[in-house]
Amino acid sequence: MTDEDRKPASDEAGGVYAIPLGGVTVGGVGDGESATTSEFALPDGLAPPKPVVGESETTSEFSLPDGLDVPQPTGGEFEGSAFSTPRTYRAPAFTPPSGIPVVSLTKDVPWQDRMRTMLRMPVAERPAPERMQKAAEEDGPAVPRVLDMTLRIGELLLAGGEGAEDVEAAMFAVCRSYGLDRCEPNVTFTLLSISYQPSLVEDPVTASRTVRRRGTDYTRLAAVYRLVDDLSDSETATSLEEAYRRLAEIRRNRHPYPGWGLTVAAGLLAGAASVLVGGDLVVFVAAALGAMLGDRLAWLCAGRGLPEFYQFTVAAMPPAAIGVALTAAHVDVKASAVITGGLFALLPGRALVAGVQDGLTGFYITASARLLEVMYFFVGIVVGVLLILYFGVKLGAELNPDVALGSAARPLWQIGASMLLSLTFAIMLQQERSTVLIVTLNGGVAWSVYGAMSYTGNFSPVASTAVAAGLVGLFGQLLSRYRYASALPYTTAAIGPLLPGSATYFGLLSIAQNDMDAGLVSLSKAAALAMAIAIGVNLGSEISRLFLRVPSGSAGGRRAAKRTRGF
Repeated sequence: MTDEDRKPASDEAGGVYAIPLGGVTVGGVGDGESATTSEFALPDGLAPPKPVVGESETTSEFSLPDGLDVPQPTGGEFEGSAFSTPRTYRAPAFTPPSGIPVVSLTKDVPWQDRMRTMLRMPVAERPAPERMQKAAEEDGPAVPRVLDMTLRIGELLLAGGEGAEDVEAAMFAVCRSYGLDRCEPNVTFTLLSISYQPSLVEDPVTASRTVRRRGTDYTRLAAVYRLVDDLSDSETATSLEEAYRRLAEIRRNRHPYPGWGLTVAAGLLAGAASVLVGGDLVVFVAAALGAMLGDRLAWLCAGRGLPEFYQFTVAAMPPAAIGVALTAAHVDVKASAVITGGLFALLPGRALVAGVQDGLTGFYITASARLLEVMYFFVGIVVGVLLILYFGVKLGAELNPDVALGSAARPLWQIGASMLLSLTFAIMLQQERSTVLIVTLNGGVAWSVYGAMSYTGNFSPVASTAVAAGLVGLFGQLLSRYRYASALPYTTAAIGPLLPGSATYFGLLSIAQNDMDAGLVSLSKAAALAMAIAIGVNLGSEISRLFLRVPSGSAGGRRAAKRTRGF
């Protein structure tokens, strides 16, 4: 069709006719009438409805019906949506006007407190990493390798007896040092897992690891803390290969003390504990021999693959047997002190403190598992001692539970014994030599406070134990933050003199003599003393934060570890 064909045709009357395009008439006017050819047009004779003047035309089923008056808000504010905030709602907005609180990430703040503060914040409110420590490749290390490194470090910490909250903080610090800030670690008694999600629209990457073997080596624990401290330092760019190399060296390093040194330390610990409850030189030697024999038997059972329950049962028998033998031979010694000293070397104070700490910080599953482990160890000790005491009573050995109670007249000997007990306990825990002297002094201070309150001030033994353990936790936490290390090497050995060895022995002896009421009362006292130690250490650690610069947001102080309010 040419341009001329596209022009409208005119008739004589000046009318314009439409040109059909493909069989559809576009429109035209002829003889003053419109030619309607569309099915969407109004039919002839049907007039469109005229709108009423002064009323809005209703065109949607979501509009207000006729006759419904909407109250208009005062002040020029309009509430036109069901999702708008009511006029009576005065709660603060989700994001405060001052913005999201910023966490201080300066170097002078310990990384434990920095990571713990950010773990208690929602993922969307965590500040971004300052810088990403990259490896040889341009895009940084692969996410699975970083997660694997994180799980290996968490495994060493959890197997060494570290609390669940501190393990999570260390795992988060490792991930954050390599730029993985949107990660969520999860720690239970035997399982470690971590999940990383790059963004809300990407699939998360999750890895897990099972902790099957546990061992007490605080030297290795301190080395892992130094590695995490170096990784979390923004001024030190540690590559992933270097971190793997250092971690392999930590795992390969031998213990700082040989096996025979640990056996001798167990004997000296038992001897020092016997002096605390009134023993003399003969009692010291007898308790040391019994503890060393029990330690060697426990090593033999461990080499044969027996569970720890039976190891504790076997290790508790030699000290009890020596005490019963001395009594049956009518030797003028305090056999009760011999047996009590042997129990001090076996009581699981480290696991008890860790279990109570996990419970107080909100990790109830891990706390329940740790306390159940403590109960099994304690039952193993009870079984071993009760077997020996039962046969001793049947053989006519006269064991008097009141023999070892007159021990308040030798404060200097007891302070020296408490320091020796803390020293040997630190050796058994495989601590670094640089921390042994500090923890020895801390143990002496703890016993001095306990003796001053219990013997001189006539305070309750439970209250005296709690105050002394609180000082141990306070000093230990301050020292650990000063050295950017774990608090366990500074607190665990120092609570050794406070362990309820005598109350445990007297309860078992009463049960062996068929005095169940007195036995249960004494064992309940031992449980109360153990809980006082654990709660006191944790409370002292929390009080130490009053003297530390703890990172917090601009809108408030330190966020509590408990996520709920009891409901």
